[in-house]
Amino acid sequence: MAEHQQHHPGHQAGESLKGILPEKGPSSSQVIAVIALFPVGGILLTLSGLTLAASIIGLLLATPVFLIFSPVLVPAAIVLSLAVTGFLTSGAFGITGLSSLSWIVNYFRGAREKVPEQLEYAKRRMADAAGHVGQRTKEMGQTIQGKGHEGGRGGHEERRT
Repeated sequence: MAEHQQHHPGHQAGESLKGILPEKGPSSSQVIAVIALFPVGGILLTLSGLTLAASIIGLLLATPVFLIFSPVLVPAAIVLSLAVTGFLTSGAFGITGLSSLSWIVNYFRGAREKVPEQLEYAKRRMADAAGHVGQRTKEMGQTIQGKGHEGGRGGHEERRT
C-alpha cells in the first residue's frame, strides 16, 4: 500500500483537484461579461473612494463653521426635522383617511348589490344548521334511551338473580 502511494503521489492530488475545479471552463458570454464589468466595477470603486475623500475634506473644512454657528444651526435643524415629520405624518394620515373612506363607500356599494344573495345564503345555512342540530339531538336522544333501556334491563336481571 505504501509502495503504491510512493509510485503515484501526483495521482491522488490530481483527483482531489478535479473535485474542486469545474470540468469545463467558463462560457464565452461569461468571459465577455467579466471583461465588460471589470472596468465598470473599478471605475465605481474609484468614484466611491473619491467621494469618501471629498466628504472627509468637506467635513474637516465645515467643522469650524458648525462649531461657531451651532447655537443657531442645532435649533434650526430640529425645527426643520419636526416640520418635515409633521408634513409627512399629515400626508400619511390624509391618505389613510381617504383610502378608508373609499373602502367604506365601495363596501356599501357592493353590499347593496350582494345583500339579497347573502341573505339567501344565510337562510340556507341556518336551515342546514337547524336540520343538523335536530338530527344530532334525535341521535343523542335515541342513544340515551337505548342506554336507559340497557341499564333498566341490567338492573332487573340483577334483582331477579
